[in-house]
Amino acid sequence: MEQPKPENIDQYIANFPIETQKLLQQIRETIHKAVPEAKEVISYGMPAFKQNTVLVYFAGYAKHIGFYPTGSGIEAFKDEFAQYKWSKGAVQFPLDKPLPLDLITRITRFKAERDLEKVKKKKS
Repeated sequence: MEQPKPENIDQYIANFPIETQKLLQQIRETIHKAVPEAKEVISYGMPAFKQNTVLVYFAGYAKHIGFYPTGSGIEAFKDEFAQYKWSKGAVQFPLDKPLPLDLITRITRFKAERDLEKVKKKKS
């Protein structure tokens, strides 16, 4: 039976094994600390953080946590993904290794700055 679509991040995280829940919660708290004004949303069925636009998404899987800072976030930090599987819009953090919380913080702040710059450009 398919899980009902989560309405919020708490519901999303609750669907995972306890060890994965802890990692998802760590990412959630890290993003909150990086950009406290960002709002939690569920977008494309995944937890996401939104300022004016969605900054980053994350998701749990059987063997990894997917982190989705979209193309600009991946492009700006791709040199730091050598030890991870990554693509043009996502990076995978294995469940059996510590999460790179510092990297997640820097990517999230980068995305927030870009988001604010876009809004300023539109207004001017």
